[in-house]
Amino acid sequence: MATKSPITNNPDIRFLGRLLGDVIREYGGEELFKRIEYIRSTSVDRHRGVAGADAIDPGLDRLTLDETLDFTRGFMLFSMLANLAEDRQGVAVEKDADVEHALERLKKDGIDSSAVLGLLADARIVPVLTAHPTEVRRKSMIDHRNRIADLMRMRDKGITETPEGALVDDAIIRQIALLWQTRVLRRDRLYVADEVENALSYLRDVFLPALPALYARWDRALGERAPSFLKPGSWIGGDRDGNPFVTADSMRLALSRAAETVIGHYLDSLHALGAELSISTQHGEVDADVQALADASGDEAESRSDEPYRRAISGIYARLSATHANLTGKLPPRPAPLTGTPYPDPHAFRADLLVIARGLTADGKRVLGSGGALGRLIRAVETFGFHLATLDMRQNSAVHERVVAELLKSAGVEDDYMALDEEARVALLRRELASPRPLTSPYAEYSDETASELAIMHAAADAHAKYGRDCINNYVISMATSVSDLLEVNLMLKEAGLYVPGNPPQAHVMAVPLFETVADLEAAPDVMRAWFALPEVATVSNARGYQEVMIGYSDSNKDGGYLTSTWQLSRGSTALAPVFEDAGIGMQLFHGRGGAVGRGGGSAFSAIRAQPPGTVQGRIRITEQGEVIAAKYGTPQSAMANLEVMTSATLLASLEPERLSNRDYDRFAAAMDQLSDTAYHAYRALVYGTDGFRQFFRQMTPLTEIAGLNIGSRPASRKKSDAIEDLRAIPWVFSWAQARVMLPGWYGVGQAITAFEDKGLLREMAEGWPLFAATLENMEMVLAKSDMGIAARYATLVEDQGAGETIFGRIREGWQQTHDGLLMVTRQTRLLEKHPGLESSILLRLPYIEPLNLLQIELLKRHRAGEDDARIREGILLSINAIATALRNSG
Repeated sequence: MATKSPITNNPDIRFLGRLLGDVIREYGGEELFKRIEYIRSTSVDRHRGVAGADAIDPGLDRLTLDETLDFTRGFMLFSMLANLAEDRQGVAVEKDADVEHALERLKKDGIDSSAVLGLLADARIVPVLTAHPTEVRRKSMIDHRNRIADLMRMRDKGITETPEGALVDDAIIRQIALLWQTRVLRRDRLYVADEVENALSYLRDVFLPALPALYARWDRALGERAPSFLKPGSWIGGDRDGNPFVTADSMRLALSRAAETVIGHYLDSLHALGAELSISTQHGEVDADVQALADASGDEAESRSDEPYRRAISGIYARLSATHANLTGKLPPRPAPLTGTPYPDPHAFRADLLVIARGLTADGKRVLGSGGALGRLIRAVETFGFHLATLDMRQNSAVHERVVAELLKSAGVEDDYMALDEEARVALLRRELASPRPLTSPYAEYSDETASELAIMHAAADAHAKYGRDCINNYVISMATSVSDLLEVNLMLKEAGLYVPGNPPQAHVMAVPLFETVADLEAAPDVMRAWFALPEVATVSNARGYQEVMIGYSDSNKDGGYLTSTWQLSRGSTALAPVFEDAGIGMQLFHGRGGAVGRGGGSAFSAIRAQPPGTVQGRIRITEQGEVIAAKYGTPQSAMANLEVMTSATLLASLEPERLSNRDYDRFAAAMDQLSDTAYHAYRALVYGTDGFRQFFRQMTPLTEIAGLNIGSRPASRKKSDAIEDLRAIPWVFSWAQARVMLPGWYGVGQAITAFEDKGLLREMAEGWPLFAATLENMEMVLAKSDMGIAARYATLVEDQGAGETIFGRIREGWQQTHDGLLMVTRQTRLLEKHPGLESSILLRLPYIEPLNLLQIELLKRHRAGEDDARIREGILLSINAIATALRNSG
């Protein structure tokens, strides 16, 4: 069902594709190259509409198993290189979505930089890296890809030779050759320690250099220094929901390695700064505070006796080196020759750096200033502290319930907590939280689950004492449905001293409810209203100044479908705003987005700007997962572009005047209520109300085979069950993407549009309401990547062909309704007609994805028929990897 259209003319894609062909010819041989090139060119011609190129599986049946593996790798590498080329051209990042343009737009509305700075004073923008398993590529592959990106930037500047003396074009082809010879698949499942190291590589190599550089740019745009409002977060090593491998030890590892990484970066920066600041007393006066630091440093080297800045930095370096040893238990790679006292916290380290900065600007001298390397270091310390990224803890509410029940029973407080109703639970938990008496005893024996959860609490308390409270701020409660779910977490935190009873009480870690299902989102305002009604909660929240609520895109989608999930998330956010306003507490929403549209993916700029009025106010946290991390934060340049997008969208969503009248919003919301209701019932009828649907899904898609990719440390299901309710959202979305159905991103919408009578109102909504426009844009991208012709071939994998044809017939009919309805509402003659850049991007890939799908189907048939050749299984996993790479946001 691909639209006939010319393939992109991106010169980078042609250049890199030609080099890849040369590599395949050299390392695979001329015969392999000819076979792959025949399949490629025939498939491209078919999608271009060239006469005589109608064969859907050109030459695939003539490939041996070994050639199949090579062919799959070749097409995957082309997709990876095409992604790189497009990112360089800005296809993956919104144009004009930077802070400078946002300030210009706000200025036109009468909002000046002082208002922006006022917002930023209390702002909090946090991309949170998670280990959700949607990144199919090994880190080695991503590293080679990033080196090619660096070399391409040299080429752009007209540089023909690398610093090492190699020709740039030769270096590029060398990296492509290394990609060709690098094993694509992981041999072992990732462990938590692997996930920690992967995240650290992005934080160390990208965030540490990128954020200070971004702040320097923003300071110039604003005309004065902005507060450090954007900081990274992480779930990796703290997210225990459904992952038994995340323990107190893994959390300690994550925190220790983060401290080692960030302090190591500071030490390197100080070393370079000491080399730079060669200022001598022979050529000017030195600030007294700088001289005091120099005199206290212990640096008595005669060669530096007239260089107080270098001596002061020697002392700072010695103190920071001691801090490294104190926090990590080992010396830094370049230990200090002097002895120093460890810094008690990053604020004390920053204070010494500010002494240096003030000395450089004494007597009004601005040339050396506090910019440059010193300014970047000061900004880094403000942003990253000694913890690098704030780590969240997360666990399922059902676990907390069991742990609290055991603690209460063991302490002789309540024998059957699970039998209590909500009112009795709240009353009991409040009494215990008001008491300084602990529930745990060193003489009691606890279950493994309870002992593990208590160990996590104590590890968090130890981390606060060691790295400062910024290292862990939040405790996210999955499947939160009640006030008691939040109180249970506080009770567990109290056992480690992280919740302190008293007048007033103190909560050093915030309990954050995660509302995930459609019903949870609807109930969220009532839960939070009851939460704030508790005097001790109001006291703690007011002292903190805000309360966070997390909203889940993935499970709400799996529960109610795309349109209902999108609308309920917006409705829930809107309904929460007055609850927080009435309580006098700032609201901070944490958006649990994935890469795929079925999990909240799509344009971050559009998504943030489409948030309901009054729900952002400069505060937003967003999960960044799997393949999205490499795509958005693979290099400092791409990270800076994407963080600009997040920041500019947040500024506009917070400050830009609302352009939709109350009357129009009420009309549009009523229409969305009707659309959502129709879509919800259509979706639920198919997914949860159709006999045999779960078997159909598991047999039509490579769900079972995806588990062999070893892409994460977490099991695919929450329970040992084949129920869709228990399946995690990631494999649910991932599997439909592989089969080119993309069902979570559109099903039910077509039925809703068809049943809605006032089509003119829908067109008005698409043109005048950012939420509806963004919803349709994301769905349009998904429809363009789907292919019912290919999907029909996957449906032949279903054992009960009669049932399979019936269910797939409903899916195909729903797709056509959605396709036709979207074109009608958006006034287009084809998908992506109004988005030529994205259209070109997707059309480029379709000729490469289609043969991969056909090969995958054949290999799945052979594998499921019992053929045990190891190359068949490897081919399936390679094809999953290649299709995911080509689709970009498949999970």
